[in-house]
Amino acid sequence: MGIYADIKEDFSNVYKNDPALSSRLDFLFNYPGVWAIAWYRIAHKLYCSNFKTLARVILGFNQILTNIDIHPGAVIGRRVFIDHGFGVVIGQTSIIEDDVLIYQGVTLGGVSLTQGKRHPTIKKGAVLGAGAKVLGNITIGEYAKIGANSVVVKPVPNNATAIGIPAHVIEKGRCKDPLMHNLLPDINKEMFEYLLKRVAVLEHILVEDNKELLEQDLELENIYESFIRAMKS
Repeated sequence: MGIYADIKEDFSNVYKNDPALSSRLDFLFNYPGVWAIAWYRIAHKLYCSNFKTLARVILGFNQILTNIDIHPGAVIGRRVFIDHGFGVVIGQTSIIEDDVLIYQGVTLGGVSLTQGKRHPTIKKGAVLGAGAKVLGNITIGEYAKIGANSVVVKPVPNNATAIGIPAHVIEKGRCKDPLMHNLLPDINKEMFEYLLKRVAVLEHILVEDNKELLEQDLELENIYESFIRAMKS
């Protein structure tokens, strides 16, 4: 497909991915991600034709207008949708395949200053949640999902969901709909709940087996509180 056909397909793809779109005027002023992709396609063509400075200038103006930073050397497939898009950064050697959904604040960054492939490869149908950081020459598998604000530094398999800092893969296929982020499990919450329940069990055991120690502990607490009140007065 040519540039014009690709851009036309990008525009029509908005209606598929965003039910909030209500008018052409709304599309013109409220979809910076779509316009950023359109300007990228023009700049990428120039970049590949060795007009690299002009390509960088075009995407420099694009960054000012949309707050989306895309290097013209990146490879972006068809029907890639950047939703809202503010703060998105896509590095030079990034590869994004078809039908990828990217939310605001996503970074596809490098972890090395050496030449060569140093940015991520995002396979077909993947979803990158808001604020996710995908770093290094790693691959995010087909239809994988990256939870919001996750930091991914290792590859993610196909159809898997990765969350956390650093991100780790949880049970595959837990979130079938790419828009239903509310179905992603809160691993930190589950761990804290486990720890609180575990501490409560251990405290109960200690109290039952060491009632005298508990009384001494309470006595020390009273002494400490009296000391603090005396210092304040």
